[in-house]
Amino acid sequence: MNDLKPPRLAGDDRATIMALWQYQRESFVRKVDGLSDEDARRVLVPSGTSLLWLAQHLCMAEQLWVLQRFAGIDAAALDPRLVPGDSLGSAVAAYRATWRAVDDVVSASPLDAMCRNVEGPPTPLRWVIAHLLEETARHAGHADIIRELIDGRTGR
Repeated sequence: MNDLKPPRLAGDDRATIMALWQYQRESFVRKVDGLSDEDARRVLVPSGTSLLWLAQHLCMAEQLWVLQRFAGIDAAALDPRLVPGDSLGSAVAAYRATWRAVDDVVSASPLDAMCRNVEGPPTPLRWVIAHLLEETARHAGHADIIRELIDGRTGR
């Protein structure tokens, strides 16, 4: 696995946070690249987390926060439960397709625009993006550990 370093930019806030988020998205996908569906389903930690579940979860989180809660789109969120027939390839393809839809919404919206469908305090898009960047980076780290347990491969 390549150990690619994160991008360093001299851009504005939006360009910087979007580049770092994309780096983390791609880092996660690199961590699961080349695995069999059997390995992607393996549970090697007490929490029950698998690489397939993480791919589904990251896809669902972006759909939920940006498409549904921020944009108010009635997107069919990916169910994070594993079912027979799910494949790592289909989960990664859905995740990548979600990036395009999410990025279209984000690029067309001011960072201080508020979510439409969130209970509790007002939630701006800036917070949503930062939260998803944090969530993606955290789960990419989990994926790195699980991948290392499966076949010894590490890297960003």
